[in-house]
Amino acid sequence: MTGASSGIGRAIALAFAREGADLVIGYRSSRERAQSVADEIRKLGRSATAVAADLALSGSPETLLAAARSTFPRIDIWVNNAGADILTGDAARLNDAEKLDRLLAVDLRGTIHCCWAVAPVMQRQGSGTIINMSWDLAMHGFPGRNPQMFAAVKAGVLGFSKALARECAPAVRVNVLAPGWIKTAFAEAMMESAFHDARVGEIPLGRFGEAADVANAAVYLASDESRYITGQVLNVNGGVV
Repeated sequence: MTGASSGIGRAIALAFAREGADLVIGYRSSRERAQSVADEIRKLGRSATAVAADLALSGSPETLLAAARSTFPRIDIWVNNAGADILTGDAARLNDAEKLDRLLAVDLRGTIHCCWAVAPVMQRQGSGTIINMSWDLAMHGFPGRNPQMFAAVKAGVLGFSKALARECAPAVRVNVLAPGWIKTAFAEAMMESAFHDARVGEIPLGRFGEAADVANAAVYLASDESRYITGQVLNVNGGVV
């Protein structure tokens, strides 16, 4: 699993561990947070290994794959959750071209290369499940320069995943999670604002989602309960789209 050191990724990793999964979790720079997640997984009685891999760099998907193959006899599930931050800290001060390059490198190219690395392994072993991360508003639209870039990249993930699902069937299932407004670090910073209130007003279920809501959906898509589902996108967004 990529991008597992915090937020939605952390929630998915821990949810998988509670269901009995052993994990290799990838991180870019947050070594301490990734090790903390690995420690929590071990406390649940499962195995966990944290591996540094910057998906913007070539060779990183192969690094993660090699770590997983050397640790476990097979790879049953691969989750591409890593995403570039263009909204907080120093990243928020990047110009538009730099932000777009970062999103394309991590969210789109990183996802594609991870899939290309692991899909043949799963096909040779006869089964496997890949889950990629998109965005609900990539299908709906949202104004602003940052949302435009994010929507374009996440729509690319969605289109790629649907094509990959056709190529990898029947042995490997490929599905997409599309979270909406979730209580991440970015969302927490705007909780007491008119923008937040306006977004809640657009959500039929009347609230921002929790990371656990996305994790529960990921568990479903990775489980045998979804064994007849591939090439699909599951919106976790309270009904906005």
